[in-house]
Amino acid sequence: MTRPASDTAEIERLARGADEILKREELAARLALGRPLRVKAGFDPTAPDLHLGHTVLLNKMRQFQDLGHTVIFLIGDFTGMIGDPSGKNATRRPLSREGVLENARTYEAQVFKVLDRERTEVRFNSEWFGNMSAADMIRLAGQHTVARMLERDDFAKRYAAQQSIAIHEFLYPLVQGYDSVALRADVELGGTDQKFNLLMGRGLQEAHGQPPQVVLTMPLLEGLDGVNKMGKSLGNYIGIAEPAIDIVNKTMKIGDDLMWRWIELLSFGIDIEEAKRLRAEVAAGLNPRDVKLRLARELATRFHDAAAAETAIAGWHVAVTGQGDSTLLPLQDVAIPGEGIRIAALLTAAGITASNSEAGRKLKERAVRVDGAVVEDPATTFAPGFEGVLQVGKRNFARVRLVTA
Repeated sequence: MTRPASDTAEIERLARGADEILKREELAARLALGRPLRVKAGFDPTAPDLHLGHTVLLNKMRQFQDLGHTVIFLIGDFTGMIGDPSGKNATRRPLSREGVLENARTYEAQVFKVLDRERTEVRFNSEWFGNMSAADMIRLAGQHTVARMLERDDFAKRYAAQQSIAIHEFLYPLVQGYDSVALRADVELGGTDQKFNLLMGRGLQEAHGQPPQVVLTMPLLEGLDGVNKMGKSLGNYIGIAEPAIDIVNKTMKIGDDLMWRWIELLSFGIDIEEAKRLRAEVAAGLNPRDVKLRLARELATRFHDAAAAETAIAGWHVAVTGQGDSTLLPLQDVAIPGEGIRIAALLTAAGITASNSEAGRKLKERAVRVDGAVVEDPATTFAPGFEGVLQVGKRNFARVRLVTA
């Protein structure tokens, strides 16, 4: 397959949302060759499901695909057993071989919710590392120095703080870099916390007589809290395998400022110019909820389908307005004492208030609704068997069924 030479517009499209391209002139030169580039991104299967944070890279890979390039979804089944220390302040526990393989199977099944299956190479880095001898690995380790490794920010901080750094952690950047040699990558994508490792690939490719890969880093997506990197450990994530209703509900709860960030990094349907126009319209009085709803619909459609997305949107409207078919909302069982539970404790048990004291404040503010009706009395009690929709404010709601603890 051959491609026409690229132009500035193509590079600008690829640069959308990117933190950095190293080096842009090299990318232009490779595009000008008129052949499909080999674009690599690695994912260590450290958890069973992919979430929206992962799709920041997947979306960029899909952009390369749409421009005619070959993308390589590299599953780090070997590196996953080492444990990536990037951005960590302590040694990360490596996974077992069985755990890695189980997670890898789930990744492979989920990735094509974003990528084009026909234009994707799925590779496992055990293909080459599984055949490496101990002597081969020692030779690879000999291509870098401890001093250079300690230039990496997270290693430097841990060393200065006299925190332990295991020898195998120094191997991780070398192993990730060698992946690019094995795959003859033209471009490697990664998060900003991966920059050191990505640059390692450039150096190892040059040492093996290959042209060094272009490095494109993407920002780390903030999770639902709008502060921390999206991740399962913090519970601030949306999994791409979650039901459509959960994708919509969680997306509609994010802050308005975070919404623009998510549009930039996650949306295919809202381009840069339209995002600017929508920002101006919101500043002029358009309800940001309308824009957020559009993003939620797009995400639910991408990871499910249009029908599921519309059902999810309808369910969200039920929760917000108290009207419509409440069975569209996901049902959550809440275990309570047999004698019943007061409203504040119920709101906390359902996860829509952080504490009973917060729930009490919301009751005083008339911000609590049960099946659409305002509840003010803190003595209001619910017994096992109750099923209904709880709501606090405009964004936090849950459909619950009370069962005996």
